Amino acid sequence: MTILAIEHVQLAMPEGGEEEARRFYGGVLGLMEIAKPEELAGRGGCWFEAGAVKLHLGVEADFRPAKKAHPALLVDDLDALIARARAAGWEVDEPKPFLEWRQTYVYNPFGN
Repeated sequence: MTILAIEHVQLAMPEGGEEEARRFYGGVLGLMEIAKPEELAGRGGCWFEAGAVKLHLGVEADFRPAKKAHPALLVDDLDALIARARAAGWEVDEPKPFLEWRQTYVYNPFGN
């Protein structure tokens, strides 16, 4: 058995946070929202994709932000992402060198 790839990453969100998720993941990150399967749609949350990147947000009743857990997304223009996120009012750390690229943290609307 060989693991080939990550099929998707699921992040937790509080109940009723779908519009904020859409503003962040769709508006700032530019991911496309896809319809959840009918049997899962009633649970809340939302799913986003861009090529092979799939992020699912699921409602967690006793939600608490995960300060360390995060997806690391590779982008072709970090400075443009930082500018877009800051212009939309999201918290962004100053970029810093990391291995062979630069990295930053862009915090989602739920404190992750």
